[in-house]
Amino acid sequence: MLKAFRHVVHAAGYSLAGFRHLFQSELAARIEAGAGLLSVIWLILLGRPVRDYVILAIIFCALISVEALNTAVERIVDRLSPELSDFGKAAKDLGSAAVFGMLAAAGIFLLAVTADTAGLIAF
Repeated sequence: MLKAFRHVVHAAGYSLAGFRHLFQSELAARIEAGAGLLSVIWLILLGRPVRDYVILAIIFCALISVEALNTAVERIVDRLSPELSDFGKAAKDLGSAAVFGMLAAAGIFLLAVTADTAGLIAF
């Protein structure tokens, strides 16, 4: 039991170090965190139910996870292929596309709840 607890503590430490690196080194992650905060404020202004905050939190967690993976891909590519290469460009473009997909999901969700609040759709 103690071994499992130590493992969880160490894993949490590695995760926190990863988040620290992500937010210190990636402007995009800081912008996304700011947009997440603004999204919460928007939901408050719209008077949305708790369900929507939970959905937004899940989308935000997925977005930050994809951003972290994208950053990891960029670091690996920079190490393996510091010169310009088709391999490096494709890997980085794919990581960027994954982040864009999550940003689109967040935007679609916010548009849907805004339209629902305005009575334009039933969500």
